[in-house]
Amino acid sequence: MESLIKENIFKDLFVLELASNHWGSLKRGKQIVKQFAKVVKKHNIKAAIKLQLRDLDTFIHKDHTGDGANVELKSLPKKTRYIQKISRTRLSNQNYKKLIEYIKKMGCIPMATPFDEPSVDLCVEMGLGILKVASSDINDWLLLNKMASTKLPVIVSTGGASEKQIDDFVKFFKKRNVPIAINHCVSKYPSEDGELELNQIDFLKQKYPDITIGFSTHEYTDWHSSMHISYAKGARAWERHIDIPYPEGHEQKEITKYCSTPEQVDIWFSAFKKAKIMCGSTNTKERRIVDNKEAKYLQALHRGLYLKTSLKKGDAITLDCLYSAVPFQADINHLSSRNFINEEYICTKDMKKDEPLTADKIA
Repeated sequence: MESLIKENIFKDLFVLELASNHWGSLKRGKQIVKQFAKVVKKHNIKAAIKLQLRDLDTFIHKDHTGDGANVELKSLPKKTRYIQKISRTRLSNQNYKKLIEYIKKMGCIPMATPFDEPSVDLCVEMGLGILKVASSDINDWLLLNKMASTKLPVIVSTGGASEKQIDDFVKFFKKRNVPIAINHCVSKYPSEDGELELNQIDFLKQKYPDITIGFSTHEYTDWHSSMHISYAKGARAWERHIDIPYPEGHEQKEITKYCSTPEQVDIWFSAFKKAKIMCGSTNTKERRIVDNKEAKYLQALHRGLYLKTSLKKGDAITLDCLYSAVPFQADINHLSSRNFINEEYICTKDMKKDEPLTADKIA
């Protein structure tokens, strides 16, 4: 854990949310991990594959465990559909451990969103290095207190949260010296382009300058633009839901709109690399260093100083004696108005009208 914190685990971290898309099948879970791990390896990206953990025996109230059983999910009310979805996609702790080992084997970081206190214990037991707080739990103090007790790094999504709720979360974890990252998030599944509110990244960066700010997105129309914009605004962690196609006859007929396929994540990673190149290596607190290529280009556009009239050794040289024209001849130490201050210089040699003024002829 200490090594994760030391290297700033949050910086340029991509979280790939597996959620319940394994549908209770270890085999399907591994298939998803394998396909996305190939894309991660191709781009040499720091990526975590995130699971969702719930201790269903305590998470669902005993009087409601059977609500909506044996009914098609899409016909159930949202609250009951949630209960049935997490019940029908249940994966045993033993299989979760196998899936986590497989995530490690495939070169990704295993992490999870624990939705209850026993699941936090399970995260520790399985050796997970990062915890995630869902938007719905940003002020669930029973759960947050349990998470903080582990001292593991925590990422929180802020969908639907007020400024006070985010402040309270930050103060809570800072007081306990727990590393955190904050993801801007709009909890609309899926999100339209006009609902992304990417200016909130600026708001969060200004308000919490010492915390890594990320972007958790549920958009479904574009895998380029929001990456370019969010990176330029300073986001340094990202999250998306992931999935692969379902076999014929499966209860879930097709991939949910807000989930990304391996092909779409491939595009997403490429957009990240392009954004990184376009934004450059300098930070926002210092002026960039101008390289030789740029300097030479601009130098060719400079005007050099030339004499309006002939001068003798010992004569004074002022700006009134000079005019500017191209070319600027850097190879002979030609002077330009950029390095000739409005003060008097003395000729060290005789000079003729229209001759370039060079550094070796003045004192």
